[in-house]
Amino acid sequence: MQSYTIGQAARLLGVSPDTARRWADAGKVATHRDESGRRLIDGRDLAAFSIEVGQTAGGEEDASYTSARNAFPGIVTAVKLGDVAAQVEIQAGPHRLVSLLTREAVEELGLEVGMQATARVKSTSVHIDRT
Repeated sequence: MQSYTIGQAARLLGVSPDTARRWADAGKVATHRDESGRRLIDGRDLAAFSIEVGQTAGGEEDASYTSARNAFPGIVTAVKLGDVAAQVEIQAGPHRLVSLLTREAVEELGLEVGMQATARVKSTSVHIDRT
């Protein structure tokens, strides 16, 4: 499972590293240390926490996650596979994006809960890029 540094987690959550560090210090999200002493957050823990943050976000920060190319970097919070189709949810800061795509595409990208991904929006279609 992928783990994230405090800085990476902050970027995915749409907050400053100081805010992410305060949340970790307060025990809102679990951390562990790697062999070099860096604090890391397990991808599944970050995915679950990002859902909480997204549900409570509102007026805290009006950070925009849309570039000129409508890219939403975030973390995969759910993958539901059917026989042919799949549904992938990404939490990008306070934004929850859901994409319907083929099962084959999900498997080729190796998408799973807790991994970093970018949702790209064009009209009513959402395309997922593994990052």
